[in-house]
Amino acid sequence: MNPHQGYSQVAAEQLDMAETVDPGLHQDLVDTCEAILDDPNRYRAAASAIVTHDGVVMRTPVVGRAPYKVFWSTDGPRIEAVFPYPS
Repeated sequence: MNPHQGYSQVAAEQLDMAETVDPGLHQDLVDTCEAILDDPNRYRAAASAIVTHDGVVMRTPVVGRAPYKVFWSTDGPRIEAVFPYPS
């Protein structure tokens, strides 16, 4: 995946890795990311917030893919990372 305005370099690399390891997981991750980018207000209401040294990051689970989460910032919005994260 080529990084663009809606994805950090880290997220783009993680998505590229998922594509080579498990194409089905990759598609589920991309679907979640694109849904967040298309309607961030809807997903913000259901997301958990994590406070980091860089600010607040939202955490949204990937449906049917526990423990995978999408981490995103509301600025933009922008997908920051995707990886398994315990609830």
